[in-house]
Amino acid sequence: MENLTPDERFEQLKLNLPPAPAPLGVYKPCLVDGKYLYLSGHGPVQDDKSLIIGRIGSDLTQEEGKLAALQVGLTMLSTIKTNIGSLNKVKRVIKVLGMVNCTPEFEKHPFIINGCSELFAKVWGEENGIGVRSAVGFGSLPDNIPVEIEALFELA
Repeated sequence: MENLTPDERFEQLKLNLPPAPAPLGVYKPCLVDGKYLYLSGHGPVQDDKSLIIGRIGSDLTQEEGKLAALQVGLTMLSTIKTNIGSLNKVKRVIKVLGMVNCTPEFEKHPFIINGCSELFAKVWGEENGIGVRSAVGFGSLPDNIPVEIEALFELA
């Protein structure tokens, strides 16, 4: 997969992109500023437009949380394709902020956010798909989603 474009790499993963979500508040899902693409916080939208819901540590297992983060990553890719046309227009991932809706005793936040980070590494490669990152726990997230992720990318 070395010589493949990001769009071609994604095709080889055989994963579906859910519909890009419309804003549910007063914000833009993405914003281009010069050579940077900012993505607002995204949740785990499924193919039928429903959200994965539940709190990690009580409603969802650690593995289910990681799969929810993968689904957030797919939702973010859908927003990129919908708004700028192609994953090829992104040069690299700069920063990911992962927020985990979890019980107070849960401590594996980075493991959960790896669901998204591993997807980005597969799409843009190890060098460009892995940026700096924070993975933090929250007492709640909108609509009781298990994971919310925002990111900053450099455009090609």
